[in-house]
Amino acid sequence: MLLCGPSGSGKSLLAARSGLPVLRLDDFYKEGTDPTLPLVPGSSDIDWDHPGSWDADTAVAAVAQLCRTGRTAVPVYDIALSARIGEATVDIGRTPLFIAEGVFAAEIVARCRELGVLADALCLSRGPLTTFRRRFLRDLREGRKSVPFLLRRGWRLMREERSIITRQTALGAHACDRDEAMGRLAAAAAGRCATTRTAA
Repeated sequence: MLLCGPSGSGKSLLAARSGLPVLRLDDFYKEGTDPTLPLVPGSSDIDWDHPGSWDADTAVAAVAQLCRTGRTAVPVYDIALSARIGEATVDIGRTPLFIAEGVFAAEIVARCRELGVLADALCLSRGPLTTFRRRFLRDLREGRKSVPFLLRRGWRLMREERSIITRQTALGAHACDRDEAMGRLAAAAAGRCATTRTAA
């Protein structure tokens, strides 16, 4: 089950409440020293909301291995440092369904479908103002970046939220609110319980 949506839309909270195993796709961000990182147009800020700031190939490999073996090694990423600080193992055992959540989850919908491991793809939406508030308070609390950076990024993302959702749905994710997402998660889990193949 792939779960995407704008930063601050409640993906991590929904995934935690689902009771399903979770693969954090945000741990596959590139490191801050990577020369291929994109910049915000007209700015010296790294555009961490651009798919080019994320390692899609490694993320897909991790999803595929989890579906195949129930276990995979993943990086541990520190957003405040913009760096990978270690490695961890995600072990879901024989669970037939898990959630892979992150802002770029929609980028790998087609590839997961081609691999035959996609159960569903959802895009959470709460509205630009609500998302802005949730994102800013979370990032401030966790000390993810400097306050000026967070304000610049937050204002930009609030203005772009509708286009972000449009892009993610065009890539194959279904736009929905929290309640509908929980319903689709429950339906997918119920359907997968009758099979032994694991799916994201």
